[in-house]
Amino acid sequence: MIYLHLFLEFFKIGLFSFGGGYATIPFLYHISEVYRWYSLDELTQMVAVASITPGPVGINVATYAGLKSAGIIGAALATSAEMLPSFFLVIIVSKLLRKFSDNFYVKSAIETLKPISGALLTSVAIGLLKPEIRDVKAMVLLGILLLISWKSKKDPLFYIIIAAIAGVFVTFFPALLL
Repeated sequence: MIYLHLFLEFFKIGLFSFGGGYATIPFLYHISEVYRWYSLDELTQMVAVASITPGPVGINVATYAGLKSAGIIGAALATSAEMLPSFFLVIIVSKLLRKFSDNFYVKSAIETLKPISGALLTSVAIGLLKPEIRDVKAMVLLGILLLISWKSKKDPLFYIIIAAIAGVFVTFFPALLL
């Protein structure tokens, strides 16, 4: 039964998450609450690791969640389920978009989806930050990285690497911070 749930949930993620890998986070958050295949802490770690590993974030998290909940078969099933809708939708949309690319309604629908995706991501970010608010070091690091990103506009990978280095430093050398 877990295989069916894995397939359906990740198929749904692949079908309804619009806007890239980070748009899958609200769905992954929902799965963690409903099925308890992974905790919110693990979700935060999965997203962080998936962000610095090659490949789409959603696919990487699906693979990990599937592996954690149902082994290698679960990983293959969750990954495939998340990719299938995109595979078929890209084929269909590429055929239709050429035909309707100048259509007012098509343009309007695409423009409407942008703020909706932003709102979903903001909601999940707030949910993921709640447990971290008590961690002063994490909040200071977040503040510093936000300030640097606002001022310097570097590639997001730069900030991910800096945060990873800072995380390792804080975890393995906490005495040096005092």
